[in-house]
Amino acid sequence: MTGQLPETMTAIGFHAPGAPEVLRGETVAMPQPGEGQVLIRVAYAGVNRPDVIQRMGFYPPPPGASPIPGLEVSGTIVARGPGVDSAMDGQQVCALVAGGGYAEYCLAEAAVCLPVPEGLSLAEAAALPETLFTVWHNVFERGYVGDGETILVHGGTSGIGSMAIMLGKLFGVKVIVTCGGADKCAAALEIGAAHAIDYKAQDFVAEVQRLTDGKGVAMVLDMVAGDYVARNLQCLADDGRHVTIAVQGGLQATINMAEVMRRRLMLTGSTLRPRSNTFKALLAQEIAGNAWPFVESGQLRPVMDRTFPLAEAAAAHTRMEAGDHIGKIVLQAG
Repeated sequence: MTGQLPETMTAIGFHAPGAPEVLRGETVAMPQPGEGQVLIRVAYAGVNRPDVIQRMGFYPPPPGASPIPGLEVSGTIVARGPGVDSAMDGQQVCALVAGGGYAEYCLAEAAVCLPVPEGLSLAEAAALPETLFTVWHNVFERGYVGDGETILVHGGTSGIGSMAIMLGKLFGVKVIVTCGGADKCAAALEIGAAHAIDYKAQDFVAEVQRLTDGKGVAMVLDMVAGDYVARNLQCLADDGRHVTIAVQGGLQATINMAEVMRRRLMLTGSTLRPRSNTFKALLAQEIAGNAWPFVESGQLRPVMDRTFPLAEAAAAHTRMEAGDHIGKIVLQAG
C-alpha cells in the first residue's frame, strides 16, 4: 500500500542549534516504512518542551531516530511496512514517535498508534500521545499512585501538568499543582486541580503541608529538579515517591539521605524517548486498555493552547519558551 506518494516532502529542521529562528522549512526525502512501521500523512504535530531542548542542542535524538523534531503526530496512515496488518490502511491515528513529527509525513511504529475516535479532532489527537504516555508511565506505573491518594505536580498548566490533573480526576487521585501567577492557578483549578499554589507568591512546601494537614503527599511529579528536589522531599509523606521527568531547574540536587532512609522515600525518574519500541508498544497497550476508553467517551480531552502552521514552528517555539501558554501547542501540517 503505497499509492502515488511524492518522493520528497517538507519538514522543519535546523542546521545548527540556537534560538527559535534556526527552525526552517527544508525539502527532504520521503521516509520509507520498515518492518512493523506505518507512514502517516501528518495532519498535526504536537510541540513539546523536549523539542525546544533539542533545537537548543541539548537533547539529540536517539540512535536511528529522525533528526527532525516532533514527538507526537496525528493523521492518516498512507503506507505500511512488512508485518503490519492491512486493516490499518487509511486509518486515522495518533502516535508517539522518537522524532520526525514536524513534517508532512512521519514514520511511526504500528504498535504505538492509537485510533482517533469520533468526536476527537485531529488537532486534539496530536496533543495527546506525549503527555498521556509520559503521565501514565510516571504517575501510575513508576509512581504507582492509587485511588484516594494526593499528589503534587509542578507546572500545572503545562501539557504534562494539565494531563496529570485530568487523569488524576478520572482515577480518583487528588492533584495539587504549582503555577506561576494567579491567572494560571485559576486555569489549573478550572481544569480540575484540587488546589493550585502560586509559587511566585507562596512557599509551596508550607502550602502543601497546610493543605494535607501536615501529612504530605504520596507522590511528587517533578519537572524542575535542581534545588526543587530537597523541597519536594519535604512535601512527601512517609513512603512517598519522587518521580523526575525533566531537569529544567538544573541537573544536580543536594538531599539529606538520612531523611530518605528514615522516611522510606523513593526517588526515581525516566525519559521516554530512548526507550525501546517493545516498551512503548506495551505502554500503548496499557493506555489503550485503561485511559483510551475515556478519550473515546469524550471524558478526556487535552487542554489546547494555540495552533500554528507547520511553517511557523519558530513562532510556536517562541510561545512555548515565553511560558504564557496554557495546555498544548500544535502545528498544522495538513
